[in-house]
Amino acid sequence: MIVKTEEELEGLRRIGRICAEVRDAMIRAAEPGMTTLELDTIGRGLLDKAGAVSAPESTYNFPGATCISVNEETAHGIPGPRVLKAGDLVNVDVSASKDGFFADTGASFVLPEARPVLEQLCRDGKKAMDLGIAQVRGGQPLNAIGIAVGRFAKSKGYTLICNLASHGIGRGLHEYPEEIATWPDKHDRRVIAKGLVLTVEPFLSRGGREAVQGRDGWTLYASPQAPTVQYEHTVVATDKGAIILTKI
Repeated sequence: MIVKTEEELEGLRRIGRICAEVRDAMIRAAEPGMTTLELDTIGRGLLDKAGAVSAPESTYNFPGATCISVNEETAHGIPGPRVLKAGDLVNVDVSASKDGFFADTGASFVLPEARPVLEQLCRDGKKAMDLGIAQVRGGQPLNAIGIAVGRFAKSKGYTLICNLASHGIGRGLHEYPEEIATWPDKHDRRVIAKGLVLTVEPFLSRGGREAVQGRDGWTLYASPQAPTVQYEHTVVATDKGAIILTKI
């Protein structure tokens, strides 16, 4: 989607804030002993209260209002009977729509007592996303996002999941450009248009290089298996930089 009016931007801001509030509320609520379904139920209730509709559920018939991935699960984890435990690495991914506008956001975190290596991975995962967002502005090469993320990952000894990309969003959950590399792709010659709405969501890993689908047809796992984090914001490109829609 290309934002052309203030009304469109305001609609995107509304759903962006809802998704951000749900994401943060779920992170605060997560604790050892609860199931991922119980955590998802909290998210569903907040989306319903805000008049928003789960995007993965409405768009793809995903079996949950949100995606919750734990430890060996990299993305698209199905909420269910899995019990969260102390020290678990958890990712919450919230995407939803309201009044015809979509937003998408996610964050990884570790339940106490966290291993220092995982805490550092989370800090660096957020840093990787921030570096990618810093490249978003009208007229900038689209591949600048992945080049910046890749430079950071290499400097810290991390790998990137190179088959899970960022994407356009706005009037639908996934729009053109449908694959925006968050790893170095020197062959991409596309340019960021002013007003483009997109996600920035690198998957930073301690060894994983691609995501493979599990038996349930939804959940993705890092290959080689390794701890992996994802941080994601929905942003709008302007001439001066990115407007972050999913930040409170």
